Amino acid sequence: MTLLQLIGGHMRRHWRPYAASALMLSTIAVLTVWIPRQVGHVVDELVAHRLTGWTLAAQLGLLVLAGLCIYLLRVGWRLALYATAYELGRGLRQRLYDQMTRQGPAFFHSQRTGDLMALATNDIDAIEMAAGEALLAAFDGSLTFILVVSMMTLGVDLRLGLAALAPFPFMAYAFWRISEKVHQAWSDSLTRFSALNQQVQDSLAGVRTVRALGLVGRSRAQFGDLARHAGEASYQAQRWEAMFEPAVGLSLTAATVIALGAGAWLVARAEISIGQLTAFTMYLAQLIWPMFAAGWVLSLLERGRAGWTRLQPVLNAPDGLKDEGQEDMPADAAVTWEHIDFSYPGMTVPALSGIDLHLPPGRTLGIVGATGSGKSTLLRLLLRQYEPTSGRMLLGGVEAPRIRLAALRRAIAWVPQEPFLFSASIADNIALARPQASREEVMAVAALAAVHEDVAELAQGYDTLVGERGVTLSGGQRQRVAIARALLAASPLLLLDDALSAVDSGTEAEILSHWRELRRQHPERSLVVVGHRLSSVMEADEIVVLKQGRIIERGDHAALLALNGWYASQWRYQQLEASLDAA
Repeated sequence: MTLLQLIGGHMRRHWRPYAASALMLSTIAVLTVWIPRQVGHVVDELVAHRLTGWTLAAQLGLLVLAGLCIYLLRVGWRLALYATAYELGRGLRQRLYDQMTRQGPAFFHSQRTGDLMALATNDIDAIEMAAGEALLAAFDGSLTFILVVSMMTLGVDLRLGLAALAPFPFMAYAFWRISEKVHQAWSDSLTRFSALNQQVQDSLAGVRTVRALGLVGRSRAQFGDLARHAGEASYQAQRWEAMFEPAVGLSLTAATVIALGAGAWLVARAEISIGQLTAFTMYLAQLIWPMFAAGWVLSLLERGRAGWTRLQPVLNAPDGLKDEGQEDMPADAAVTWEHIDFSYPGMTVPALSGIDLHLPPGRTLGIVGATGSGKSTLLRLLLRQYEPTSGRMLLGGVEAPRIRLAALRRAIAWVPQEPFLFSASIADNIALARPQASREEVMAVAALAAVHEDVAELAQGYDTLVGERGVTLSGGQRQRVAIARALLAASPLLLLDDALSAVDSGTEAEILSHWRELRRQHPERSLVVVGHRLSSVMEADEIVVLKQGRIIERGDHAALLALNGWYASQWRYQQLEASLDAA
């Protein structure tokens, strides 16, 4: 779809305000071309001494009334047209947001946050202006040009009109060449703005790392370079846009010289009157707006086309995961992985191979293994962030793709390795899944996650703002707030993806003790724990050890120790490490 097709479709859906604007602009154009004719008539009447005081006042009153009508109509079309153009921008931003919420991790691996933010701001602003300001200028300028040229050639003198229009083909050629440069310049400007936006986003998100590593100077220099390049690109775009004005000025100056010379010759031959020449020169002056409008329209359209060229691929990106399920989540939350194989896009080495697992309701599954063994990948398949390359996942005996994605994710509470906290209060972050939860419920799950005492020590307690990404809290506190949030969701399946890595062993033991108590109260809830510390999974009903995407050991804690394999070796090492730390 091209930009013009996008705008055309929007106009068809909102034809009423566009039609009203067109009607008001047409009336303005008619009144605008009537005024010079009226002035020419008044001049001829004055020269002939045929206007009395009252008649002159009436004629001048008509001119004032026409000017007032033009003013009111200009206010009216702005209210109608701009509101509709803003609706297009709102719709595009909503489409972009919806598109991003439907995408999986693969989409965001190929897209930068700064680029997406720039698309939602600068690029859509450019499309908005093309749908509003450009359409206005195109319609108003074209109509005014047609009416003015008609009055010049048919209402005054055809020969004089054609002579005055002689420079305009040269101006059209100049506009064509300039518009090509404008498109290239605005494409470069929008791209450089995206890069600048990304630099700012990265710097602010990682400001503590930048300071800790002493990279403030280098970050400032990078920002300065990007800001300079973005400024230069914007300057070049504005510079090429400014070239429209000299082209208009030269053409109109040449047209005026021709008109005055030819007009004076026709007046001397008594073929036109002084009033007609006066009206003609006023019409010629009125061509300034259509000519500037042409340049302005080309500039806005090229700017909008550059924005749409960048935005359209993102809007048309295929959904990361197709949500074609029609069924609700089964009451029986048993999870089964059957012969699961999976490779990440673009990777030849499989991340998971031959995975067969079954988690009955109310049971706990522990998943351990070295870094990169596929532990988190197993959870991502369960969350349907990715689809298995082969094999299938069953939930309550129903294949995962047959379950509505929203229902599936409501049934799962997930705490990732790096939990995300919003820039809101601690209470709001915990109550994210259940905004209607009472403060008592929030405090109860915070106690289960062993973070209640930490929050109580803060000056504002649960009303404390955690800052961007929870920057005011420690890593362990962020993890425990995220665990409390997951517990409040009361989902039948809880996934902890190394979510206890930042807490000490004593806090870990306290959280696991609380979980055991919660399981006694809600025996239907299942738990999947991924961890590097084996103490976090030692009480699981079944523990699997992954290596290079394959299950190499499985069983409960005692059985795995008896195998004397990877698990037993790692257990002895961690116990020795803990004893040395205690000493």
